[in-house]
Parts: sequence; structure tokens; C-alpha cells
Amino acid sequence: MKKNTMRGSILCLSGLLLAGPMLGAQELSKYRGFALGTSVANVLKLTDQKPADVNLPHPGSTIFQEVTWWPPNTPGNTFRPDSVEQMHFSFHNGKLYKLSVTYEQSATEGMTSDDMQKSIAAKYGPATSVAPVSDSAVNDRYDAKEKVVASWEDTENSFNLVRSSFTGRFGLVICAKRANAEAETAIAETERLEKENGPRKAAELQKKQIDDLEIARQKNQRSFRP
Repeated sequence: MKKNTMRGSILCLSGLLLAGPMLGAQELSKYRGFALGTSVANVLKLTDQKPADVNLPHPGSTIFQEVTWWPPNTPGNTFRPDSVEQMHFSFHNGKLYKLSVTYEQSATEGMTSDDMQKSIAAKYGPATSVAPVSDSAVNDRYDAKEKVVASWEDTENSFNLVRSSFTGRFGLVICAKRANAEAETAIAETERLEKENGPRKAAELQKKQIDDLEIARQKNQRSFRP
């Protein structure tokens, strides 16, 4: 009987140990009701937006799509995080692979990087890594890049607290590692093709403009009365 009880305890403990990383991976893929891997249509539904609100960052390609959302200040709206000013959703092949969050400056005024880290850790657990950042002054006021303050990571996802070196504003960058790597590779290839085909497209556009002008000229020559 004791052996069965001990065996059951070991199996239960093993299950908990295995479930821990799975639960962590699940948590890091979600933020305020939005989950990495979800579709464009689902995000539009959750944010109460329309297909016309979807942007194409690379006009010649439809595999990349973006949606920007400013949560409304409406009482009772379940998706209204008081501290969030903007959410930017990045899609590759119709799936959300990266979510960027910008916090309201007034909502984080006076808060240090350590304050922000502790606040996020209360929900997502201890940070995987913390970067030494000075809150008293920004090192380079002309560097507008976002620097990572703290990271929460697992094998599948990366959840980063960032801060703008130019404005000092805090934000989050959440992404699915594999999907993000694939998207970055595809973006680099798309940009290469855009640069390569740029002169040809510019020449085609110029020719079309000249042809359209000539057609208008001939039409007006026939109809113009001084």
C-alpha cells in the first residue's frame, strides 16, 4: 500500500514538474487576452476593427500585415488596459508573431526600470535576465532605439520589457521565437527584392505617367475650343 502511495506521489510530482514549463510557455505567449499565433481576423474582432484597418508594410507583398490599436477609454471595456497607449500587431502569413506594447507615459511617470520589472514579474514570474540600466538619465538622448530592460523567455517565446533611449518610455515586445526568426528572414528577402526591383518599377511608373499624359493630350487636342 505504501509503495502504491509513494509511486502515486512520484507520478504526481513528475506531472507537476512537466506542467510547469508548459504553463510558463503558455503564459509568455499571451498578453491581456491576445495570444501569439492568432489570426488577423481574430485580432480585428477583439479590437473591434475592420479589414480596412490592416496595413501592408511592404506594398508588393501580402504575407506581411500590421494592425495598430489604441485601446478606447471606455468604462467596462474588458480590453482597456489603463496603462497601455498603443498595441502594434505584426503578422506573417496571417498569424500573429509579434506584439509590441507602448505604455502611457503618464501611467509610468516616476517609475524605475526595477519598478516595472517587479510589476510584470508579479504576473509572469521572475525575469530570466535583467540588463543593468540607469534610470537617472538616458545615456544617449539621440538614440531612439528601444533597449531591453528585462526578459522573460522559454524555448518558444520571448517576452521583453523595453525602454526608449530617446523618450524614456516603457513598453513590451512579445514574440514567438521561431515565427519571428522566419519573419525576419522573409522581411530581409522582401527588402532585397524591393531594392533590386526599385529602378525597374520606377521606370515603369514613369513610362505610365508619360503614356497617360500623351493620351490626355491627344484627347484634349480633339476637344479643346479656344
